[in-house]
Amino acid sequence: MTENLTRADIEARELKSLAPYAAISSRSRGRVYPAREHPLRTAFQRDRDRIIHSAAFRRMEYKTQVFIPHEKDHYRTRLTHTIEVAQISRTLARNLRLNEDLAEAIALVHDVGHTPFGHSGEYVLDKLLKERGGFNHNRQTLRVVDFLEQRYDEHPGLNLSYEVREGIAKHETTVDLRLSEFNPDEKPTLEASLVDIADEITYNAHDIDDGLSSGIIATNDLKGIDLFRREPFAAVIKRSSPADDKGRYALVRRMLDFMVTDVLDETRRRLQQDEITDLNAVRSASRKIGAYSDETGALVSGLKEFLNRCLYKHERLRTMSEWAEEILQTIFSGLLEKPSVMPPRFQEMLLTEEKEIVIADYIAGMTDRYAVKMYDQFQ
Repeated sequence: MTENLTRADIEARELKSLAPYAAISSRSRGRVYPAREHPLRTAFQRDRDRIIHSAAFRRMEYKTQVFIPHEKDHYRTRLTHTIEVAQISRTLARNLRLNEDLAEAIALVHDVGHTPFGHSGEYVLDKLLKERGGFNHNRQTLRVVDFLEQRYDEHPGLNLSYEVREGIAKHETTVDLRLSEFNPDEKPTLEASLVDIADEITYNAHDIDDGLSSGIIATNDLKGIDLFRREPFAAVIKRSSPADDKGRYALVRRMLDFMVTDVLDETRRRLQQDEITDLNAVRSASRKIGAYSDETGALVSGLKEFLNRCLYKHERLRTMSEWAEEILQTIFSGLLEKPSVMPPRFQEMLLTEEKEIVIADYIAGMTDRYAVKMYDQFQ
């Protein structure tokens, strides 16, 4: 009978098989609260498992990505989006001989701080908290894993490793999230920056898929996009229709393959061109190492502009955004007047935190359907 593969075995395997610029679990910068190492799992594997078993992770199953999930069972939710990001992150990491466990952990956790109703919910809370620094889902994700998740007697939060928490704090966003513990002049691990790209690749592809499935986007609409004028996309679009599931899936598969392959090729080119030989060189690099080529970057920008104009600002989604805003504003106002409605955990927080911050924590953690249920209570 074979013996267990120990943490020491896995760590030794990493040192032998991973690239010199990869993040090595045995060289992690550690946790805020020192903890005894697990005999069978590395630091990043434990992080991944703690994330998967958190309540915040499970709740993403019932949080909107772009389309309200109950309209069609196969629309992406925040959870299915996250799983797809993790899959692409692992593919990128594996092919570049990076740490798959770290990439997967960052991918799985990157959206646990998201509100119900997608970015519409984030917009509402940001507006309501304007005088208190606003609301940002990356900052909220750190708050979830550092404080709001209470699963251990030894420490608050999940006590994740520095590298995973840094990946959350430095996840690309329109808001510059600067925290003193994460050096703003130091780039994150290559694993973390590739999760950012995997996130974009994923939502671009599945938003085209869901947009076509919903009928908001028509196949003919795609013909004006530079990306889809190229082969093999043009041939797929020519012979498919919005009702053709196989054609739609073929298009999405080719999008994923095209973008992932380009990122791998360009990242390898930059690693060589910039003489990246270790993790310190990644952190001090003068530019992003994980990236699209210039040509593909321009094509992706055109695709995003199309999605913003033709999908995200479509009347159906604007109506949903207005509905979400009404729901969350009503709940926020109702809880300001009657905070006793919140569970005991949040009642305790009111003793040490501002009421508005506690209410935002409570609302951000809600699923879509729970928010609707609470909204009905305040009517």
